[in-house]
Amino acid sequence: MTEKIFCLTEEQISAEGVIQKVERREAGAITVFIGTVRELTDGKKTLHLEYEAYKPMAEKMLAQIGEEISHQWPDAVTAITHRTGRLEISDIAVVIAVSSPHRKTAYEANEYAIERIKQIVPIWKKEFWEDGTKWIGDQLEKKAYPEGKPPEGGMRT
Repeated sequence: MTEKIFCLTEEQISAEGVIQKVERREAGAITVFIGTVRELTDGKKTLHLEYEAYKPMAEKMLAQIGEEISHQWPDAVTAITHRTGRLEISDIAVVIAVSSPHRKTAYEANEYAIERIKQIVPIWKKEFWEDGTKWIGDQLEKKAYPEGKPPEGGMRT
């Protein structure tokens, strides 16, 4: 079975594995965006993140971004892998690889991809901070979840 070019995974992401999906002889450039979990957000120490997604729709939207890139930059080839579940500090959350005969195209398409992910892909990020607060959706939640269950919704990545 061939590995998907646009996918979600609960496993750790190999940047090299995503790069291999776009390697080709015609490529003069491959740009790679690697989004990682940072320790500090607005001065708050992050303990971990949790990403949730509706996988069938999220993968469909990632593929749509690939189609949009192919339309705007016909010689670009794109692969995107986004992680879901619990991620620790320094874990890779997303890898976007774009190959093209020219570096300008690869840079532009890669930047376009991350911005479109934030706009249209149904992936929600929940940040858990050391002081006990949590960022979920558009709000800061100061109390622990009742019965250990998170509320519905969340924030797009």
